[in-house]
Amino acid sequence: MIPLQFSPEVAEARASGAPVVALESTIITHGMPQPHNLDTARKVEAAVRAAGAVPATIAVLKGQLHIGLSDAQLMALSRAVDVMKLSRADLAVAIATGATGATTVAATMIAAHLAGIDVFATGGIGGVHRGAADSFDISADLRELALTPVSVVCAGAKAILDLPKTLEVLETCGVPVIAVGQDDLPAFWSRSSGLSAPLRLDTCRDLVRAHLMRRDMGLTGGQLITNPIPQADEIPFDEMQIAVETALGDAEVLGVTGKAVTPFLLTRIYELTAGRSLTANIALVVNNAQLAAGIARELRNLEM
Repeated sequence: MIPLQFSPEVAEARASGAPVVALESTIITHGMPQPHNLDTARKVEAAVRAAGAVPATIAVLKGQLHIGLSDAQLMALSRAVDVMKLSRADLAVAIATGATGATTVAATMIAAHLAGIDVFATGGIGGVHRGAADSFDISADLRELALTPVSVVCAGAKAILDLPKTLEVLETCGVPVIAVGQDDLPAFWSRSSGLSAPLRLDTCRDLVRAHLMRRDMGLTGGQLITNPIPQADEIPFDEMQIAVETALGDAEVLGVTGKAVTPFLLTRIYELTAGRSLTANIALVVNNAQLAAGIARELRNLEM
């Protein structure tokens, strides 16, 4: 039996049919420095509540798969060290061995689906890393989007990635990539990547109708909803690419590989942008949480 542990708030929402939004936990353990990680987790949960839904931050704590965390658990996770970074490959092992781990996009999608949650808000998804032709470094997030029927709200793939190749892999996997309110594909810290989005939808109702139609047609996988960062908070794409290229060069010199790459790059970019990347990151994930709550509310309304 899967050891799912629902927080009292999420358990009550499930019993009453209230809308629920899943949230990842690697942003707390691997994505932001202290104390910003805890402050952001609280802001994101508050944004979901203010928009009329219930937040369910997901993590594995001592072998228990928690769907929703208390504030005390959020605080403990924000200060924890040597926390596993869990994806599809290691989620079951962490649970079986009683480990503690934070969930990536892929692992959060799996857990959300097990818990009956259809909508998940994150900052940005993983994708095809630059130089993947040699390293074969491609995030499991992309395959998960093709397998697990959860709608994922993000600000696009992280701009440290090879965005054109990430878009190609998503197309090959049959994942609908939908931009909200614009024709350009967002690029995490920036509203536009310079790439055209394959699909565009402008309302929560249309996004939910697409989600439900996939379910009715028996199509596997979810949909990727790319929500541009608010204009006041963005950093222009060309400007960000200078910092990204510098950080990538530093990672290569230092021999950073595997799961350590993304945390290293985000930290280095934070330094190179004098903290502006973190401010933008917080703004975009809160913005995504608000949209995800609207989608979850509309999904509940259409299913009733």
